[in-house]
Amino acid sequence: MEGNTLQVQGATGIPLLGDRFPQMEVQTTHGVMRLPEAFSGKWFLLFSHPADFTPVCTTEFVAFQRRYERFKELGTELIGLSIDQVFSHIKWVDWIKENLNVEIEFPIIAGTEAVAARLGLIHPGKGTNTVRAVFIVDPNGIIRAIMYYPQELGRNMDEFLRMIKGFQVADREGVAIPANWPNNELVNDGVIIPPAGDVETARQVVDQYDCYDWWFCHRKLEGG
Repeated sequence: MEGNTLQVQGATGIPLLGDRFPQMEVQTTHGVMRLPEAFSGKWFLLFSHPADFTPVCTTEFVAFQRRYERFKELGTELIGLSIDQVFSHIKWVDWIKENLNVEIEFPIIAGTEAVAARLGLIHPGKGTNTVRAVFIVDPNGIIRAIMYYPQELGRNMDEFLRMIKGFQVADREGVAIPANWPNNELVNDGVIIPPAGDVETARQVVDQYDCYDWWFCHRKLEGG
């Protein structure tokens, strides 16, 4: 790979939830990386931004960096992306450090139209700037969440932390996560038991868990 070129394998359409993250070799501020293999065994959050040296994007990068340790505590890495070239990313990261006293420690991809098109990051009505998109990918390289935001609205990084923690609890415990968890209005910090698929199981769950009805049972997490 030369310059800021990018190789994408199996480019057959924008990936969907449950798909494997497309294999791609990208140029970043930390050198050439191959995704999703670079984060094998870890969760990662790939987020695109419209452009370097823009106010909302700057607030987002500072917000991500200030929570970077919390992401890593969840076994999660961050990686940014925009159409800007690597030298622009480097200068912008330097500006943030010199002027805002925040050092951006995670890599930023120098995207091309190939990767942007593969991930659905360019809106036809917004020129060539990448939209604000987020991909949450699990340790097996499977896309678990995809979110798109308009250029004028900055993202909430605490929600991404909540989502990753929720995914991990759901995977580990075989449960579902209620709205606003862990501060749900009905079950507080509890989790939802999957609805029973037969009459006998429905009778058992009502006896075993706290239930509003046989199809709406919940429990506390172990140690919670």
